[in-house]
Amino acid sequence: MKNLLILLFLVFLFRYQSHAQGCCSGGSGSPMVGGVSMGVLQQGQFDFSESYQYFYSNTFLAGKQESKSNTVQDLSSRYLYTRLGYGITSKLSVYAELGYFLQKKERGFDASRPDYIKQSSGVADLIIFPRYLVYEKSSAKTHSELTLGVGLKIPLGNYHDSSTVYIDPITGAHLKAVSPPTVQTSSGSNDFILYGFYLMELKKQKLKLFSSVTYMHKGYNGMGEKFGDFAAIGVFANRPIGRRLGVTLQARYEWIDKMQVSPNVDFVAQGISLEPESTGSKKISLVPQLTYSKKSITLFTLYDYPLYQYMNGMQLASKHLFTIGINYRFKPKATLFQAKELK
Repeated sequence: MKNLLILLFLVFLFRYQSHAQGCCSGGSGSPMVGGVSMGVLQQGQFDFSESYQYFYSNTFLAGKQESKSNTVQDLSSRYLYTRLGYGITSKLSVYAELGYFLQKKERGFDASRPDYIKQSSGVADLIIFPRYLVYEKSSAKTHSELTLGVGLKIPLGNYHDSSTVYIDPITGAHLKAVSPPTVQTSSGSNDFILYGFYLMELKKQKLKLFSSVTYMHKGYNGMGEKFGDFAAIGVFANRPIGRRLGVTLQARYEWIDKMQVSPNVDFVAQGISLEPESTGSKKISLVPQLTYSKKSITLFTLYDYPLYQYMNGMQLASKHLFTIGINYRFKPKATLFQAKELK
């Protein structure tokens, strides 16, 4: 009963926060990717993960109905995500996470235009993410734990890069405009992250059931843009297959609030086209994950399959989102210093 009440509390927390305020427009920030969400590490233990994520979509939705764009044909990105964690104590762990876009590319329809392809690459954001184990209980049949965390996302990448939109045929002068958020490597804002993780393990059945809740409160960037707050809840089931393989199935709900802009900034005068009403979305997806583990190394791959999407206005929806990565956990041997006895 206590386990059920904790799980219901996390669901209630997510629903309360997700209706309070909201997240970023599509593709404007660093995604948080990697292996299955987790709790804390052992004291003195290190955790290293490296992930590669590929995103592609040419699907536009208005509400939940498929639509067509006259300006954008498709969007793709290739992203590296590095995560390093350390167990300070048996209850407190701290993570540092860094994103890097190998490429973000938006393709239009008119190949004769200088802005037919808008693209960028480079470092994205740094995330500092401590987590604390607030509850743990074990018995012969079950094991359960609750971990809470709070993090800070620090923008390192560009959020106001510009690209050529017109070339004067006589002078050859290039007219530039700020690129859309979909091809910027960062949203440019300092964001706060709240995190909850609950695990219930059924030892006899070799089954792990867990849930994670993430809420990201966005700030304003230097251009006066505030991408909508972001909230997500995932419910997982994990079971080993043989000695080394494991399968995890996740049902995931994501909510993104509408974008806000500062009333004190004249975006038109800066040549920036913004449509806050066409930002924000809801998404339900199924995420199967396969892992292969040998000793302290785990290889994993997962695919996000959207079951339902709703877009405010008309926006590019999710279509293909594939991740592959490696995780390595290790605990260095303690070095013993022994003073020599004086004779």
